[in-house]
Amino acid sequence: MKFLEESLVALDIEVSQPEEAIREAGKLLLNLELIEQQYIEAMVASFQKNGPYFVLAPKIALPHARPEDGVAEAAVSLIRLNEPVRFGHASNDPVQLVFALAASSSEEHLQVLQKLMQLLGDENNVSKLLSAKSYQEINQLIGGNG
Repeated sequence: MKFLEESLVALDIEVSQPEEAIREAGKLLLNLELIEQQYIEAMVASFQKNGPYFVLAPKIALPHARPEDGVAEAAVSLIRLNEPVRFGHASNDPVQLVFALAASSSEEHLQVLQKLMQLLGDENNVSKLLSAKSYQEINQLIGGNG
């Protein structure tokens, strides 16, 4: 599993629409060939069809699609938006941290989510993710080994 490695994290990305944010987070996975292009389109389509169901906490979105939409390896990427974007969630908007999840099975999906919840379950960690100046600061939060 590739979890928030340096090549999977991008800070202060400029987007104006939720779909752009999803695509940018997905691109990090695509660049490493962890997913296929169709996975990004599936994440966007899922958002357009089902709304912001993956905006799970204030400022945090976890877009994902199904394994059969083109996952090569379980992975999580993160983009931090320069300016928060409204995804249309009643209580958790606007979003500033977008974690794209890719898993090739339900079991992997749960493992990936558990890792993320350990990180995001601590509000101090969320604050640090929002204020980190570099990948090194984020790497310290996640224990340095991805």
